[in-house]
Amino acid sequence: MELVRKNIRSVEAYVAGKPIEETKRELGLSSVIKLASNENPFGPSPKALAAMKKAIGEVNRYPDSQSFYLKKKLALALRIKPENIVLGNGSDELIDILIKTFVEDDETILTSENTFVEYAIIARINNKKLLTVPLKDFRYDLAALKRKITAKTKLVFIANPNNPTGTYVGKKAFDAFLSGLPRTTIIVLDEAYDTFIDVKDYPRGIAYLGKKNVIAMKTFSKAYGLAGARVGYAIADARWTPYLERTRQPFNINLVAQAAAQAALDDTAFLARIRRETLKGKRFLYDSCTALGLPYVPSVTNFVLIDVKRDCREVFKALLKQGVIVRDMKQYHLDTFIRVTIGTEAENKRFVRTLTRIIGRQHSR
Repeated sequence: MELVRKNIRSVEAYVAGKPIEETKRELGLSSVIKLASNENPFGPSPKALAAMKKAIGEVNRYPDSQSFYLKKKLALALRIKPENIVLGNGSDELIDILIKTFVEDDETILTSENTFVEYAIIARINNKKLLTVPLKDFRYDLAALKRKITAKTKLVFIANPNNPTGTYVGKKAFDAFLSGLPRTTIIVLDEAYDTFIDVKDYPRGIAYLGKKNVIAMKTFSKAYGLAGARVGYAIADARWTPYLERTRQPFNINLVAQAAAQAALDDTAFLARIRRETLKGKRFLYDSCTALGLPYVPSVTNFVLIDVKRDCREVFKALLKQGVIVRDMKQYHLDTFIRVTIGTEAENKRFVRTLTRIIGRQHSR
């Protein structure tokens, strides 16, 4: 213990969503659905699967360390230059790369409470000082964040939309927030769920490229259905990306993942279907929560934060016993809330049936 760095001893490890196979094994269940990790329940694009199968025969070779063709295809789709893109092994690695590249020992990182916990975990692993402000009405409080910024604030992480609340900050508020910030402060917009956005006032990070100190992070883990492949990317000023590339580990995007991501970008029809089915499923969950008398936070993502009005851990355990995996919000200090990923139609209906039985049973005690 004493040989471990002090900052590592104090790190609270990330708690991942419980795997399906582990749940089956532990509880002796034959049928389990997972609505815990905001994954795409419909799987990846058939084009991505075909590309992965084709690439498997080449895994005796190292992948292209620069991911040349993936960057080229992304740049074309986004209408930017390849030199504005840095690839990461999911957004988690990108957070680590950004902190290692930009934050000096005497500088700070700023974010909100009740947001993606990896900002705090990775900051502590890197022994950097992290400051937070509370959410306001389940949203980032941009005014409070701005009051906290000093000349020593190097990175501000804003999950937009936010995980776990599913809320977002609008363009007008974000533009006001950017005005007058220190030139030494960089705003990181984590846009992991931007594919599901169905509002008009959403401030896309790419629009600020070359104009403000804004970096956008995106991922193939959510709408594209490639969570297991681990491909994320940052969009940043070309002045910064060479330094981010120096920090990035070589071969961080494996050969099969590169092939999958390239093919996924080609399947726009698949992406449109995922959006359509997700929005449909979200409406079903909203209606079901209303019928059960359970408050929820309106979401622009593929998950919904639901107030079960009792200990969320107990509800999580009761659902788990019935083969339904959701995410309890204890780690986020939202003690009566569960976060539920929007699944397939059958999965959504099974969740609601099971939750209805559990809520009714607990209410009758």
